[in-house]
Amino acid sequence: MRGLTVDALNPNVLKVQYAVRGELAIRAEEYRERLETSNHGLSFNKVISSNIGNPQQAGLDQPPITFNRQVAALMEWPALAELAKDVFPADVIARAKGLQEEIGSIGAYSHSQGVPFIRKNVAKFIEERDGYPSNSNHIFLTSGASAGVTLLISLLISSPKSGVLIPIPQYPLYTATLAYYSGVGIPYHLDEEAGWATSAPDIEASIQKAVKEGIEPKALVVINPGNPTGSLLDEPTMQNVVRLCEQYNLVLLADEVYQSNLHSPQTHPFTSFKKVIRALGSPVPLVSFHSISKGVTGECGRRGGYFECTNISEDVIAMMYKMVSVVLCPALGGQVGVDCMVRPPRPGDASYPLWKAETDATHAALAQRTKTMAARLNALPGVSCVDSPGALYLYPRIRFPETAIEVARKAGKEPDALYALELLEETGICTVPGSGFGQKEGQYHYRLTCLCPGVEEYVSALERFHHGFIERYGGL
Repeated sequence: MRGLTVDALNPNVLKVQYAVRGELAIRAEEYRERLETSNHGLSFNKVISSNIGNPQQAGLDQPPITFNRQVAALMEWPALAELAKDVFPADVIARAKGLQEEIGSIGAYSHSQGVPFIRKNVAKFIEERDGYPSNSNHIFLTSGASAGVTLLISLLISSPKSGVLIPIPQYPLYTATLAYYSGVGIPYHLDEEAGWATSAPDIEASIQKAVKEGIEPKALVVINPGNPTGSLLDEPTMQNVVRLCEQYNLVLLADEVYQSNLHSPQTHPFTSFKKVIRALGSPVPLVSFHSISKGVTGECGRRGGYFECTNISEDVIAMMYKMVSVVLCPALGGQVGVDCMVRPPRPGDASYPLWKAETDATHAALAQRTKTMAARLNALPGVSCVDSPGALYLYPRIRFPETAIEVARKAGKEPDALYALELLEETGICTVPGSGFGQKEGQYHYRLTCLCPGVEEYVSALERFHHGFIERYGGL
């Protein structure tokens, strides 16, 4: 008996690449284990996980929202409401009781689309945000936004020539999922010199090139605010994108999971694609994704999210329902998290003052860290960094000495991967090289999160490393 071998697996598995948890993340975990020994021999005393937007991870330590956790506690063990009645505010007890009446035990399966009551609350949230009606029967609760993205791509790829337009740089979920389902990623480049702007003419050029190559474009992905860039689309650009989808019969997949991560909302507000499509009266099919993993909620491990379908026929929605039924239902804890995200405490509620203080503090910390990091990175030789108005990341561009490029090539690596590996080995800071997100030929970047506390110590370590790296490879 030969046993199970890699050659016996689905060949598409071998094509899947996911840089956010790739080589650097694996090595960082090895270093984290070594640090637990007395003679670890490393030049740092902690690993900083700047490679992933995981707000509550140890070392990043974004505090959870008290209201959300109190509701979750009572949903897990309803008897706590009596055993610790002086601990929980009245609005928390009322919220948990109302959810218990609708859900029952969170240890039971729910409706495959998600608890109807929670879907109705999501619809109200969307209506209040956009000013247009939302149909709760067209909303699917999911175990994180990623589950929804995977479902939609699996439905859209009808042949090996089916293509999906994805922004470059992009979140590698999209290329990984397309590889697994035998789809084709059709890249369109964002304009770094214009603050990572999205250009409808560039998208159209990518569409036309794909068609000439025999690829059928099926959908267009827009990540807004952007990951890894933090860019934010303005309404005229969004209107141009919608018109392009009309012209080429594309489904618009709007990844809007960072919609509440805005560092200057007065000057750079978020507008949803749902609102733009309704205002235009456009028939473009739209699927919009949101998640409890980002924003100030930061509950990545609870796996909660949703997607809303706009201008999508009932027979297609029935196919979506059939497919989500195969996995029975999304995680109930995540569904409760979604309810807390879309129904936060209101002014006058007992929990509101604390909720407001906690969310304001997190927004302020992220905005301050982003501004500080962008300014300090831009002061480094050979580095340029767009000061992102949204999301959780910066994506600096680096100009490398020719010697560093040659050494990287000889080692079979991209220069930005060499840089990120040496950064990890010297400082314990784990980032993701730009080659994992996609970039123009001859350009190099890396992504790092703005979640890290102790920004002075963190950025100082980046600065020391960068100066040493440039000097080590002969200077610029």
